[in-house]
Amino acid sequence: MRSARSLQLELGGSWSMSAPFEERSGVVPCGTPWGQWYQTLEEVFIEVQVPPGTRAQDIRCDLQSRHVALAVGGREILKGKLFDSTIADEGTWTLEDRKMVRIVLTKTKRDAANCWTSLLESEYAADPWVQDQMQRKLTLERFQKENPGFDFSGAEISGNYTKGGPDFSNLEK
Repeated sequence: MRSARSLQLELGGSWSMSAPFEERSGVVPCGTPWGQWYQTLEEVFIEVQVPPGTRAQDIRCDLQSRHVALAVGGREILKGKLFDSTIADEGTWTLEDRKMVRIVLTKTKRDAANCWTSLLESEYAADPWVQDQMQRKLTLERFQKENPGFDFSGAEISGNYTKGGPDFSNLEK
């Protein structure tokens, strides 16, 4: 279930400066046959639609550093090698409203240059437009993290944003 904040953002609304950047800037989802996945600088989110009324005991979820497997009612939904590594003991899954499983994975490499182009090594790749939008969002998220006093949630980015955008770390402050 989406929060009121994320729903408001998806509908074009805005949110206060005190909300985390990800909530104010929205998400760039990649649709799949079973739901969607999206990412922030630090995490990858997987949302899987399951039959209404699903119970937690019907779910088998195995989260490892480079592997994910999800089965519901004995039926395999998702299984494979992740695009990049995650911190295995920080991965979680929840059943929301008995109709969606949300998996949250923490990326090992947490910077804008680490934009996953697919969820698994060989499946669920974002199309080129979605990849571009994901990279732009992660670059803006990086700028927000580096400049916490500024609001980048409504910003547009153009130019060199691949691999996380330009490196300003060696400029004098």
